[in-house]
Amino acid sequence: MPESTQVKSKKRVADHGEVFTNPREVNAMLDLVKDESERIDSRFLEPACGDGNFLIEILRRKMNTVATRYSRNTSEFQKYTLQAVSSVYGIELLPDNAEQCRNRLFEYIVETFPETSQKTYDGFHKNLRYLLNRNIVQGDALTYTAADGKPIVFSEWTFIGDKVQRRDFQFDFLVKKEHQYSLFDEQGEAQHFDEPVREFPLVHYTKIYSYETK
Repeated sequence: MPESTQVKSKKRVADHGEVFTNPREVNAMLDLVKDESERIDSRFLEPACGDGNFLIEILRRKMNTVATRYSRNTSEFQKYTLQAVSSVYGIELLPDNAEQCRNRLFEYIVETFPETSQKTYDGFHKNLRYLLNRNIVQGDALTYTAADGKPIVFSEWTFIGDKVQRRDFQFDFLVKKEHQYSLFDEQGEAQHFDEPVREFPLVHYTKIYSYETK
């Protein structure tokens, strides 16, 4: 879809209220949180992501930071590209939009940055696809459910040196106030607001896709 197109069809507008946001408005809103939008590891969730107008602009800003800092070292460039992609999340009701969003982000990375096509290790593109498949979910953000009717679950990806830890969180647990704990426990120590539904062991960043078999 051309970036200037806001409506795919009148029927989709009538059936789903589908109207896409222009890049000008997207960037005006992102400029309000400019520092965060340019930070590689800051997490963003778009609960009605369409085919990715917000997410592509967020990723562009993050990738400008990656390119500025790591373009001279291909392996570092690829690692921090994966970290940038891992911090971008979306929920989309319509399956064609969700798939277009994943493809759009993937193609932007591999077509814009030749560093991502240099083989410092086997599986970079596989890792990239895996992260996008996990992070861009087809579902309904209002009911917190995925396309299969099960609760939406997102993976948190934490980069620790050259290792990555995956922790899965249920979306409704993250956003509903009744699930949140107090800021501090009885001893005055800081508490987490949420707990994972599943934790995974650390893996090397070149093997993120191996979580699929765990």
